[in-house]
Amino acid sequence: MVKTRIWALLLGGIFLACVAAYFVLDGMQPAGQVANIYQNGVCIASFDLSKVAEGETYVVQDSHGCNIIEVEPGRIRMKEADCPDQICVRAGWSGEGAKPIVCLPHRLVIQIEAEANMQGTDALDAISN
Repeated sequence: MVKTRIWALLLGGIFLACVAAYFVLDGMQPAGQVANIYQNGVCIASFDLSKVAEGETYVVQDSHGCNIIEVEPGRIRMKEADCPDQICVRAGWSGEGAKPIVCLPHRLVIQIEAEANMQGTDALDAISN
């Protein structure tokens, strides 16, 4: 009988700790994600993916060709490109700090970065000590 009460109290305490952790973690908002579009190493456009209300397209035209970039809330992709290999188009949607989308023939890179990094503050990442 005593062992049953001890186990019940232990499991109840674990349950309450889990509920408390859920509410604490649920209240934390993740840093916003900013998608930067670079051409020849120069940032030509930026989109705050957390503030995009509806889908929009962005066209990058240069002497090498044309790329059409589609932006939706929380994600971005290379919708169309006139490059021969279409690797950038096949990369699909990117969001949440995923790997960059690269179109080498057009020297175009879409990189997603945390908003804290854009403001010059230090944020933890996979390389931080």
